[in-house]
Amino acid sequence: MKRRDFLRVAGMLAGASMASGVESVLSSDTNESSASRSRISFTTADLEYQTTYSSALDVLNRNVIQLPAYSAPVLIEGSSYGGIWLECAPQEALVYSATRVDVARNNHLAFFAAQRGDGQLPCWIRTGGIGFGQIQMVVPIAATAWELAQQNHDSELLEKAYRSCTLWDAWLGRYRDTRHTGLCEGFCTYDTGHDNSPRWSGIPNRCPDADARNCPPLLSMPRLCPDLSATVYGGRVALAAMARALGRNQEGDRWLEAAASIRSRILDTLYVAEDAAFYDLDAQNHFVRIRSDVVSRVLGEHVVTQKRFEEIYRRQIHKESSFWPAYPLPSIALDDPQFVRPIPRNCWGGASQALTALRAPRWMEHYGKPADLAHLMQQWIGAVMREPTFLQQLDPLSGAFTPDLGGYSPTALVFLDFTWRLSGVREVQDSLEWNLRPFSQNASASFRLRLHPTGVAELSYASGKAKMTINGKTMYEVTQPVRLITTKRGAIQRAVGIREKEMRVSLKNESGNERKFLIKPNEVITFRQ
Repeated sequence: MKRRDFLRVAGMLAGASMASGVESVLSSDTNESSASRSRISFTTADLEYQTTYSSALDVLNRNVIQLPAYSAPVLIEGSSYGGIWLECAPQEALVYSATRVDVARNNHLAFFAAQRGDGQLPCWIRTGGIGFGQIQMVVPIAATAWELAQQNHDSELLEKAYRSCTLWDAWLGRYRDTRHTGLCEGFCTYDTGHDNSPRWSGIPNRCPDADARNCPPLLSMPRLCPDLSATVYGGRVALAAMARALGRNQEGDRWLEAAASIRSRILDTLYVAEDAAFYDLDAQNHFVRIRSDVVSRVLGEHVVTQKRFEEIYRRQIHKESSFWPAYPLPSIALDDPQFVRPIPRNCWGGASQALTALRAPRWMEHYGKPADLAHLMQQWIGAVMREPTFLQQLDPLSGAFTPDLGGYSPTALVFLDFTWRLSGVREVQDSLEWNLRPFSQNASASFRLRLHPTGVAELSYASGKAKMTINGKTMYEVTQPVRLITTKRGAIQRAVGIREKEMRVSLKNESGNERKFLIKPNEVITFRQ
């Protein structure tokens, strides 16, 4: 396939992702419940993009199956992975929720249903059974469950998530703090899902006897892990919010205290300021000095302050020789001696992984880097357009995907989610986020979003212009890339710089009146009502 101007690709993606996915679902059964109907739809005149988008939807649709251990459909990883994993399935479901909210719920409820009496959540649920041989967690299931429950006012999910995640936190404290540091310990490679990574060189993949309570009898084990500890932290923050939503304010206070405690321990024990990096600390109190995506996982739970983030971002993340090559974000820094080449399949030793890309918005938006995130998303979009079989990982320098089976759900979700984030309209709590990137070469596209509880927001592109419409009424026309945050009635609240250079923006309302302003990369401008 031809290389495209990434700005055009981003715009098309945004349109394509929304439309194709939704229309295929909405047209399938007019009587189906709202829980299984998509909220998004998209059409575009770009046939190449439409085909890629439709292929992504087909991959996801095929990967929605019913596992023997759970009676409702879930979204599995796909490719060679016939099941759902705790480290990623809940977040993937959250991204997929605009298309299938029922599946999104099930990707959480399946883990809660399989939880053991002592509080242990399964690490995976596959076609062949249920696993408890490692903890394998990254994005906290408490955090994704809380966000999903908020989006859909789902009291059942909220109550089940709060109960299950409370038990899970207690289990981790009982069995994964054997050194009594207040941090979370790693016992094996699969605990963090870092298959074939030099981070875990010489350490068994699984826990002894396939029991996550057992640590291998090695002098260097167990390790204090910054990313696992950050996951516990993020889970506690979510549990605090859930407790308060359930009217349990005192419990919410206790969760915040527990979160603050583990956060301070992460920063005091596992951060090395001279390297601006987080490392594992082994049982002999030696740092495992390999610069890996551990750092982005800690950032994903918003553990560090903005000031410390900027230092880490400058010295590690946003550095071409480390984590910001042509195709961010590699699983090991390019300039780390342990970077693995040649790159084998399923290798967290250097390849840029779709899962890491899918997690990037969780921290890049929080720390105010939407313009940089846009670059990352555009690069991934371009790579998928060139190889639209939805593979797991790519070379961070060339963008070439590692040959594999294809049909990998995280990569299909990267394509869909990045489309919306680059050029679509998104509902974020009580506001609308309009990511305006008018298409070049007069490429047309249109996508629609059904709002909660009622209403429709539509963003269309034609002749180099983007038009914002709410419930059939045109609000603004824009010709320059910018993000606008509005109320659900269309009143502008903020503008955000989403290009890597300063832009002169002109907004024209339905009456023809113009509002002009300059906006820098990542800048936020607040408007008075």
